Amino acid sequence: MADRIENISAELLRLRQLQSAQNIRPKPAVSPAQTPISEQSFAEILESKISSPDVKFSAHAVSRLIDRNITLTQNEVDRLRSGVGKAEAKGAKESLVLMEDKAFVVSIKNRTVITAITGDGLRDNVFTNIDSAVIV
Repeated sequence: MADRIENISAELLRLRQLQSAQNIRPKPAVSPAQTPISEQSFAEILESKISSPDVKFSAHAVSRLIDRNITLTQNEVDRLRSGVGKAEAKGAKESLVLMEDKAFVVSIKNRTVITAITGDGLRDNVFTNIDSAVIV
C-alpha cells in the first residue's frame, strides 16, 4: 500500500512539473450560471418565449371541438398561440381568446384551452372566471 501511495505521489509530482514547464493549467469547471449569455436582445428573447410554446387542449376542449365540429387551421392555431402569449405578457391568468366566429377560454398559466365555442354559442353567452379577453 505504501509503495502504491509513493508511485501515485511521484506521478502527481511529475505531472505538476510538466504543467509548470509547459505552463499548462487545467481548465476550471464552468457552472451553468457562468455560461455566456447570447447576444439576443430582450425583445427577441421575449418574443421567442411568447411564440414558441405550444398551446394544449384539455380533454373537455377536445370534446367540445368535436361536438361542435370546430376545426382549426395551422394559421388559427398560430393566432391562438399568439393571443395566449399576449395575455401571458400582460399577466393574465384565465383569458377569453376571440377569433372571428370562435371563442376559447384558456388557462394562461398552463397554456391550455379549457373550452371552445363557435357560431350561435357565442350569442347571449356569459363568460365567467376570466380576467382578460384577447381578440386575434
